[in-house]
Amino acid sequence: MLAEKKIEKKVELDCDCSIIGSISNISGKWKPVIIWMLLSGPKRFGELNKRIEGIALKVLSRNLKELEADGIINRRVYAEVPAKVVYTLTEKGMSLNDVMQLLADWGKKNIVAE
Repeated sequence: MLAEKKIEKKVELDCDCSIIGSISNISGKWKPVIIWMLLSGPKRFGELNKRIEGIALKVLSRNLKELEADGIINRRVYAEVPAKVVYTLTEKGMSLNDVMQLLADWGKKNIVAE
């Protein structure tokens, strides 16, 4: 039996560490999409699932938990049957509006037009 070898990534930082921290909070395939959807207002879990085409329930749930842990979104549970859960952007999350708009504009000019 072969011993498992632990692989460690070593990255020499030639850029500002704030870029790495920012990207780690909003990186991935789905987090920017979730943030974009929430910029227009509060959404329930089911609504996000319907509006974000191709996302698995488990993946949506995990991304929402990570965004909540990073202080980007709020999760509010209402005492109803069935349970009503609403997601909104925090002030920190809303501060991403300009960045998201720039990304959307860049995409329209450089990707959609191709």
